[in-house]
Amino acid sequence: MENVFQVLKERGFIEQCTHEEEIKKMLGEESVSFYIGFDPTADSLHIGHFIQIMVMAHMQQHGHRPIALIGGGTTMIGDPSGRTDMRQVMTPERIKENGEKFKKVFEKFLSFENDKAVMINNADWLLSLNYINFLRDIGSHFSVNRMLAADCYKTRLEKGLTFLEFNYQLLQAYDFYVLHREQGCKMQFGGNDQWSNIIAGVELVRRKDGEQVYGMTFSLLTTSEGIKMGKTAKGALWLDPEKTSPYEFYQYWRNIADVDVEKCLALLTFIPMDEVRRLGALEGAKINQAKEILAFTVTAMIHGEEAAHEAQNAARKLFAGDQGNAEIPSIELAKDELAEGMDILSLLEVAKLIPTRSEGRRLIQQGGIFVDGEKVLDPKAIYTASDFKAGKLILKKGKKAFKQINLV
Repeated sequence: MENVFQVLKERGFIEQCTHEEEIKKMLGEESVSFYIGFDPTADSLHIGHFIQIMVMAHMQQHGHRPIALIGGGTTMIGDPSGRTDMRQVMTPERIKENGEKFKKVFEKFLSFENDKAVMINNADWLLSLNYINFLRDIGSHFSVNRMLAADCYKTRLEKGLTFLEFNYQLLQAYDFYVLHREQGCKMQFGGNDQWSNIIAGVELVRRKDGEQVYGMTFSLLTTSEGIKMGKTAKGALWLDPEKTSPYEFYQYWRNIADVDVEKCLALLTFIPMDEVRRLGALEGAKINQAKEILAFTVTAMIHGEEAAHEAQNAARKLFAGDQGNAEIPSIELAKDELAEGMDILSLLEVAKLIPTRSEGRRLIQQGGIFVDGEKVLDPKAIYTASDFKAGKLILKKGKKAFKQINLV
């Protein structure tokens, strides 16, 4: 079987490794237990987590053993990596509820039969730690000077870094140490922002157990301009259909930039790389075929084929101008808010189709705003409840962005 290291490398996952040649050799010669941590800070995973899930799936397909670590303990503190402020402190009950929801997603992509993969919660060992014993046994192996030099702490020092968050790296390193001892875990994977935390774990295991373990980080999902992908008008691109509908999910991938198609096909699907490169090389209108394949494939993987077909059909109808039966993302608006009418710019703001009113005026001047299929010519146009057919009004921005407003 092909070495999974080469698969991950070719598909563009790998960013950094602690010992590249040793890792490559190990992954080609033995079944390796590895872990990725997921802190349940929200009640759904988002598309950034999906990159890590794809890594676990590729690894398992090549005979390796994933450990999906739910951060029930580490979430009590909060990872300062990549943040400019402190995370909201969450209750243990909320953290547990969120973690339970993650399991359902993992089970779509990993087999947990016969110990082929395991799901573990670090609350099992972190919440019962004795603080003094932990400081003596683990804290003595960490240099404060070195920790402060890490990006995850350095960028926070100017705005304030709490001692609570300062402990996070110690706990993540301790996770690796526990998993190495109890599960034979030899590798820790994570996003590129986790590099310093992963290094800390590798060094702690070496100091405590005298054994070599390894770390690897993966590229964050970004556009060709380096902008983080997965942000929508509603926030993150969630994997839970209650937070991001299959239609919105599908549309996000259907509308990405041409230059990002090949990268997303490689990272987010199992389509063979020869076909990925062929699709990514399409030009002009033909690249839309590749975008449809990407959108359908990723939506089907997350939400199922039926939901993917429904989303695709709805998107095609909208693109063709048939709004009758298409599933359009919608919002609700109280009827009494329209008692004296509402101008088009306010409606666009309510629908979150424009970032500013000046942007709305510009779009109207350029002929890019439509209400129920009619082009809006006046930025001061007023709409009342009588303009809502059957209590509905469909706004369209450009060719692809739609929003239905439902009166309640």
